[in-house]
Amino acid sequence: MPLPQDERVVALAEDLLQQLQAMFGPHPGFRPAHAKGLMLTGSFTPAPGANQLTRAPHVTRPSTPVTARFSNSTGLPDLPDNVGDANPRGFAIRFNLAEHVHTDIVSHSTDGFPTRDGYEFLEFLRAAAASGPDVPSPKPVEVFLGSHPAALAFVQAPKPFPSSLARQTYYAVTAFAFTNSAGVKTFGRYRIVPEAGNDFLSEAQAAKLGPSYHFSEIAERVNKGPVRFRVMVQVAAPGDATGDATVHWPESRELKELGAVELNAVMPDSLQQQKQIIFDPIPRVDGIEPSADPLLELRAAIYLLSGRQRRKA
Repeated sequence: MPLPQDERVVALAEDLLQQLQAMFGPHPGFRPAHAKGLMLTGSFTPAPGANQLTRAPHVTRPSTPVTARFSNSTGLPDLPDNVGDANPRGFAIRFNLAEHVHTDIVSHSTDGFPTRDGYEFLEFLRAAAASGPDVPSPKPVEVFLGSHPAALAFVQAPKPFPSSLARQTYYAVTAFAFTNSAGVKTFGRYRIVPEAGNDFLSEAQAAKLGPSYHFSEIAERVNKGPVRFRVMVQVAAPGDATGDATVHWPESRELKELGAVELNAVMPDSLQQQKQIIFDPIPRVDGIEPSADPLLELRAAIYLLSGRQRRKA
């Protein structure tokens, strides 16, 4: 008998979690992906007219406190900041609406995702794990990429080293449905744009960086003054795919500003807070709803499972 949908999602999440831990090793107290990170605090201020896009509570009040986390890729908590596997970087933002009430944005610095759903992603990870340097070509991952053009495009997409975690744009993986007070629904994707602009290093420059350069730099930068990002929404046009994270929308699509995030302090107990916080890719707030993208429920399940493990470590 086939499992109910929610049980299938949990089973797949457990398989993916085991695969990630097999690839990077178990590191109790750390995430299985984007393990190395830093927590900061700040506030969100909505942009004028943002309530025309959504009636979400953080858009209809003057200001909302936020908790944010920058991170490197992979499940290695000691991964140096100056190696290619550190990219894409992650940026998660929690809007603290009330005690134990919040909504989150989870983003990374490469637009899109390599696979349409979790089953393809598990196949991708298994192929990568079976493709060590001693494995002859065609390696399993080469075979996978050759038959999955979206994954190949994601792997080949430029992933440059930022001069600062505050100097690059971040993209939410999936689309969401934004509904305003009049009931008008608009699909869109988050894009978090640095106020200071994008700025990247050459590979030669990146090779000279220290192993914790980016996290030290962002801490020093925030100590000197606030770091600001504009939270934008790329608006879908009729016919745009809203349930497939591998499909890019044209850059000509309208960008609407939701508001600005200002980060002004590093959490003094950042490591402990990272163990406790479980970001949620599903908004779970009035005015912003999940799309039909199958990655959403799966990612939420993985984050919850791994978060529970972290808290016990």
